[in-house]
Amino acid sequence: MDQELIDRIKSNPKFDELVSQRRRLSWTLSFIMLAVYYGFILLLAFNPEFFRTHLGDGTSTIGLPIGIGIILVAFILTGIYVRRANSVYDRLTREIEEEVK
Repeated sequence: MDQELIDRIKSNPKFDELVSQRRRLSWTLSFIMLAVYYGFILLLAFNPEFFRTHLGDGTSTIGLPIGIGIILVAFILTGIYVRRANSVYDRLTREIEEEVK
């Protein structure tokens, strides 16, 4: 890419909108994941007995579904980002490409 094309892309208001929206969503999802993960770690550090609570009459403890829940939260947050990227960010990128040609 030549510098003139790069300058036209950067000066396009839709480029600023794209960067702003992506940054805001990325930070929001990252914060949510960090809060979930560190909440789990803090609970484990300060109240390990909680994870020893048995589920029903079996040998499974509450730690197993909580761990699975953390993994599911990560997949859900990834899905949210991918859906947003495929719908909004790709559309904005195409519009920017069309405008700067």
